[in-house]
Amino acid sequence: MTDETLKTTPLNAAHRALGARMVGFSGYDMPVQYEGVLAEHRWTREHAGLFDVSHMGQCKITGADAIAQFERFVPGDYSILKAGKQKYSLLLNAEGGIMDDLMAGKPDHDGLYVVVNAGNKDADFAFLEANLRGDAKLTVLADRALIAIQGPEAAEVMAQHEPVLGEFGFMDCARLVLFGVDCYVSRSGYTGEDGYEISVPADQAERIWNTLLEDARVKPIGLGARDSLRLEAGLPLHGHDIDATTSPVEGALTFALSKSRKERADFNGADRILKELADGPSRVRVGLSVKEGAPAREGAEIADMDGNVIGAVTSGGPSPTLGRNIAMGYVPPKFAELGAELKVIVRGKPAAAEVVATPFVAQRYYRKPKAV
Repeated sequence: MTDETLKTTPLNAAHRALGARMVGFSGYDMPVQYEGVLAEHRWTREHAGLFDVSHMGQCKITGADAIAQFERFVPGDYSILKAGKQKYSLLLNAEGGIMDDLMAGKPDHDGLYVVVNAGNKDADFAFLEANLRGDAKLTVLADRALIAIQGPEAAEVMAQHEPVLGEFGFMDCARLVLFGVDCYVSRSGYTGEDGYEISVPADQAERIWNTLLEDARVKPIGLGARDSLRLEAGLPLHGHDIDATTSPVEGALTFALSKSRKERADFNGADRILKELADGPSRVRVGLSVKEGAPAREGAEIADMDGNVIGAVTSGGPSPTLGRNIAMGYVPPKFAELGAELKVIVRGKPAAAEVVATPFVAQRYYRKPKAV
């Protein structure tokens, strides 16, 4: 797309005022970096990074049938999800492929609040609009922006604006008045760090963004560091690490399959998914530590020790935290055991790689201590 056809978020002028380098991403004009990917990555790991994620899709599904209808297409049990909680799930097609991954929760008593990926939102909304039955109603929240604050100092920053946010645990969510306006807030994010995602009225986004940046612990962070942070956290990127052909079993996302839903087998693609759980998939997503040479980027072939190509890298790059190259990709299950020695083909040359556990860098989500 040309600059003229790219969409903009409500924070576009703010990014440009900060001197951001802008690029096209998922049809939007977005900041890839401000002072540099490495510096922004490290700042988020050590302090608090502020991200514009307003290109993501926000919607609500309401009505007495909302949850039952939503559950036809996701494998999570939302009927038992408590108010004030959200969970990660997968929007599945009839073949059990992942149309998108998403967050859905109950921040208030008005159905489900759902956030989907930017590149898929139009297709997701069209799919839900066409397939929801009964009185379930989809409302696209096109008049809202979405801001994420991530890092070990994020909670202290947000608690200064609303003390109750400091009491949230990972995946807690609420609808509340914040910065003087109606917001949806969850303690979650896409970096592996503690933090929050805040849905705000679009016409208030720049004021709130600038207010948060007044805190010396907070700096703006672009898409470049967002990608390196999520890679270190072992989080898949839809359209790269998972797509409409990938099952949750292949994608190593079986934690998103609720026990009760597997027992009922009443969601899209259940036959395929349950068969793969019982018999094993033909391929599986793994983490790789690349021991030598250049980074193994998306599309690089993965080979066994005899040089036979067995799979491909779906995400890869340098890990600023670990100081080495890491990647994720798909291989047959017999090559997926931790410690398995493999090769990645980078620029026509084989480089040694080892299957390692993900996340590559420990996730630091805040979980409240259990009551004694």
